[in-house]
Amino acid sequence: MSNAASPSTPPELTTRDVIRVPAVRNMLIYSTTLYTGLMLQAAALGKQVYDITGREIDIGWIGLVEFLPAALLVLVTGIVADRFQRKKIAMLGIGGELISALALMFYARTHPTAVAPIFFITFLYGVSRAFIAPAARSIWPMVAPPGGLPAVVALSSATWTGAAILGPASSGLLYSIDPWVAYAVASGLIFIGLLSLMRVKTGQAATELHRERPTLHDALEGLRFIRRTPILLAAISLDLFAVLFGGAIALLPVIAEERLHVGDVAYGWLRAAAGIGAAGVALFLAFKPARRHIGRLLFFVVATFGFATVVLGMTHSYVVAFAAVIVLSGADMVSVFIRGSIVPLVTPDDKRGRVLAVENVFIGASNELGAFESGVASQAFGAPAAVVGGGLATVGIVGLFWFLFPSLRKIDKFSDLESDPISE
Repeated sequence: MSNAASPSTPPELTTRDVIRVPAVRNMLIYSTTLYTGLMLQAAALGKQVYDITGREIDIGWIGLVEFLPAALLVLVTGIVADRFQRKKIAMLGIGGELISALALMFYARTHPTAVAPIFFITFLYGVSRAFIAPAARSIWPMVAPPGGLPAVVALSSATWTGAAILGPASSGLLYSIDPWVAYAVASGLIFIGLLSLMRVKTGQAATELHRERPTLHDALEGLRFIRRTPILLAAISLDLFAVLFGGAIALLPVIAEERLHVGDVAYGWLRAAAGIGAAGVALFLAFKPARRHIGRLLFFVVATFGFATVVLGMTHSYVVAFAAVIVLSGADMVSVFIRGSIVPLVTPDDKRGRVLAVENVFIGASNELGAFESGVASQAFGAPAAVVGGGLATVGIVGLFWFLFPSLRKIDKFSDLESDPISE
């Protein structure tokens, strides 16, 4: 890999530079409102399912039901994002999410005693999200000015983390009024996000990159590209295992009730602690983005994520648990920022949808698979053992990957990737 940026590489822009772009501002509004609604919905959903059944494994089933559509449709969603207008695909997907939120609201008004309808609605939501992920995430590089992608990634992460505070923090209060109220507010926010995305201009008339009939070979290109790009394979795989084993956030309803003995409002704030830690780090990265020793930093923050997960699983103190969630989410945000910059930098635009669809399965959707793993482990061994074991497994994966993928460890600057993205 080259150790210096090419002379033709554009200079990295600051946050102030990129925020002047109207399309970037509209995307930030879209991201904030949409994800605030989705985070609010997710926090209320986990609490309601646990309140109905009292079983940790049902929280895990919710995660699995959300994960399955992304895995089953991975060959379809990526090629759709690469062959059709990404904005239109994302808008249709958000429409599906809105319908799911409204369905949860109406079902909650019936004071349900069964979770099967919730699983069905969640599956439909998962289908919608499977199409949104590669399409919407491919829009960010399209609206970013030359040299502005790292700053745009940091800003988008900041809006996501702001949503991760507002959504869960409000969920406790709204849920205590009535669960349907939480879903109603979530529906309104999702609708505002849809309207905001409609205002985004990508600067390209369409993303219809190919008009010939798609083939299985085309659909599998995302997997092939990741396999033959060692840095990409390493970055995605590292986060995959960290998220898979470190899915402690999904067990917060159990931890709050059985270990910390707190109520709905305190649970909402514990869930919001993830957003607080991530938002603080995201704001710092937005104005002081990481520029050197990128690879080593990625390993360090994933290990920190694992150690903080261990602390969360061992403590009986609400204050310590709150702090542990802040630390692990802050570490995860640095990882998201680094990976979120690496993937689009090394991926050509005509393959970006398919690569991001695969990444969505390995990373985005693996949050839900991690929730399933945590739910099953908690049901079998108890929540503390599941959380501590997951944290220790994450630390072990970091040590293994340090030796298996030296190309990732040796990344110094993002500009190195722009100049030589596929070095073996």
